[in-house]
Amino acid sequence: MGAQSQLQHGPDRASGVAEAVYFDSGDHRLFGWLHHPSADSDANLGVVLCKPFGYEAICSHRGIRGFAESIAAAGLPALRFDYLGTGDSAEIDPQADQIQTWARDVAAAAGELRRRTGVQQVCLLGIRLGALLAMVAAAECTVSGLVLISPILSGRRYLRDLRMTRMAGAAMAANGGAADGRDETGSMEVSGFKLSAATLTSLGKLDFAALPPPSAPEMLVIDGDSMPVASRWAESMSARAGRTRYLALPGLVEMVMTAPQFAQVPTEMIAATRDWLVDLAGRSRGVSNPKNARFGDCATASNSVLTLTDGSDSGTKGISERPVFLGRDGLVFGIITEPRSGETRRRAVILLNAGADHHIGASRLYVRMARHWASRGYIVLRMDLAGLGDSRNRPGCPENEVFPPEAMEDIRAAVEFLRTRYGVSDCTLSGLCSGAYHALRAAAAGVPVNRILMVNPQNYFWKPGETLETLQLAEVVKNPGVYRERMFSLAAWKRLLSGQVNIVRIVKIYTQRPLLAIESAARDVARMLRVKLPNDLGSELEEIVARGIRVVFVFADGEPGIGLLKLQAGASVRRLGERCRIHIIDNGDHVFTQSGPRAAMEKVLSEELFARSDWAVRKGAVAD
Repeated sequence: MGAQSQLQHGPDRASGVAEAVYFDSGDHRLFGWLHHPSADSDANLGVVLCKPFGYEAICSHRGIRGFAESIAAAGLPALRFDYLGTGDSAEIDPQADQIQTWARDVAAAAGELRRRTGVQQVCLLGIRLGALLAMVAAAECTVSGLVLISPILSGRRYLRDLRMTRMAGAAMAANGGAADGRDETGSMEVSGFKLSAATLTSLGKLDFAALPPPSAPEMLVIDGDSMPVASRWAESMSARAGRTRYLALPGLVEMVMTAPQFAQVPTEMIAATRDWLVDLAGRSRGVSNPKNARFGDCATASNSVLTLTDGSDSGTKGISERPVFLGRDGLVFGIITEPRSGETRRRAVILLNAGADHHIGASRLYVRMARHWASRGYIVLRMDLAGLGDSRNRPGCPENEVFPPEAMEDIRAAVEFLRTRYGVSDCTLSGLCSGAYHALRAAAAGVPVNRILMVNPQNYFWKPGETLETLQLAEVVKNPGVYRERMFSLAAWKRLLSGQVNIVRIVKIYTQRPLLAIESAARDVARMLRVKLPNDLGSELEEIVARGIRVVFVFADGEPGIGLLKLQAGASVRRLGERCRIHIIDNGDHVFTQSGPRAAMEKVLSEELFARSDWAVRKGAVAD
C-alpha cells in the first residue's frame, strides 16, 4: 500500500472531487479545499464558504463539506478554507484583531477562487461568525451575493453568549476563572479556542442592525427554524437594499451545535442554497466583478506546501506541512508535518481522530502538538480515518463511523507509508478518546509501532453492531456515583417523575456494575492459571509490552476510563509497572478545553514521547 500513497495537492481537478490547496493571505498562508464542478461548466460564479468560530467550526465541518460538494455538483466551484490561526492554516499573532484578519482572509480566498477557476463573480456563504466575516469583507469589496446562515448580527450579544458558554465550561471543570472570562493578556478562551483582546474590542463595536446594508446586490438569509435570529433584520434589508430572500429551515442545531459524531448535514438548507446560487449564476453570466477595493486581490501563485516562518519561542520556524492521500485507493487524507531539513533521526507520530473530530483534533490540539513535535525532529501525520473528516468513504460503509472495523487497514497504510516514504524506524500511535482506542487495537493487532500514547480512552473493546447510543461500559463505571449525587436533587426527582429519565437504562447500569467486578476478579484468576480468555485487556497489555511497545495512558481526573482500566486489566497494570505508564491530570475535562490542564497533558505526552529520564506522574498511577 505504501507505494500507492501519495504526497500531493489533490486528485485530478477534472474529476469533480476536491483539491487540497494552500494559498497566500498577505504574508501568511492558508489551507483550503477547492471543490471543482463535477461536469464541464461555463458558470461565471464561484462560492467562498466562511466557517463559524471555535467548537461550532468543529461540529459543522461535515456540514460545510456537504455545502461545498452540493455547490460543486450544481456546476459552481466552491472554496472552503481555514482562517489564519485555525484549522490547517499558519499561526496567527495572539494579539491580532481576528475579525479584521479573518475578513482579509475571506477576501484572499475570493481572489484565489478567481485565480484558480477563472470565475469573475464571487458569492460569500457564511455560517454564524462566518456570516459576520462575510458581511465585513463585503463592506470593503464587491461581491455578487451573500448567503448568511444564522448570522451573528450583534457582536456584543455574541460575546455575551460566548462568556456564558465559557463560564459553564469552567464550572463543569471546577476551574473558575475571571468573572468576565479574560486572562492576563485580555483574551478570552471558549471551549479551547481563544479570542484576543483586540478581537473582543472589535466584536463589541459591531452591530449590523445599525449599519448600512452590505454591498452585495443579492442576499439569501437562512435561519434555523428552532432559533430564528435574523428575520427582522432580513425584512429590513429587503426594504432598504432590494433583493433579499429569507428562509427558516431545519438543521442548524444539528449541524453547528451538535457533537461531531452526532452532527448531521442540513439537507434542506443545502438544497435551498444550491437552488438560489444556480439562479444567481444564471443571471451572472457575462457580468464582470470588480476586484477588492481595500483588501486587494491578496492571493498569489501557490504550491502544495506550508512552510512555517514563526520565529517566536515555539521554535517551529522552518518546519513544513503538506497534504497526503493514503492507501491503495487514496481514500484516507492527512496532513504531514515535517521537521527542518537536515533532520537525520527517522521518528514519526500518527495522530488518530478524536471521535468524529477531523484531523486538527479537539480545540485544534493535534495541530499544536504536531508542530511542536516536528520542531523536536519528529515527522507527524494527522490523519482522518476513511469516512471521517476530509477522508472519503469506503463504498458500502456508513459515513461518520467513529469505530469502523476497517480502521486497522487505514492505520497499517499510514505506518507503511511513513516507513516507505520517510524511512521511519521509530513510530508512535497517539489519539484522544476513540483515537486512543484505535491506537490500542492497532498495537494489539501487531501493527509495527514502538509506543502508544492514549488520552482519555472510554472503552477498550468495541463489538460489531454497537452504536454510540448503545449502553457503554464507561457509563456503567461512572454513572452510579452520578446517580447517587442526584438522589438529593429536587430537579432530578422532577425529571424522574415526569418520565424524562430512562429508568430501564439506570437499572441496567446498576445491575452490570457488580457483574463487572466479579468478571474482573475471575479474569485475574484466569491469568494466574495461564488460561486465555477472549477480550482480556490485561493479557493484551502484557503481550503488547512483551513485544517492546511502550504503553502510556493519560487521563483527566474523574474519567470513567480509569475505573474501566482497573476492572478490565486488573492486576496486570500493577505487574507491568514502568512499562505501562499512567498519568492523571487535575481539573481536565474529556477533551481538555481548559488551557491549564491541556498544557499539563501536552507536557506529559511530550515527555513520554521524547523518552526523557525524568518522567513524572502528575497525580499518581491507577495501580496505586
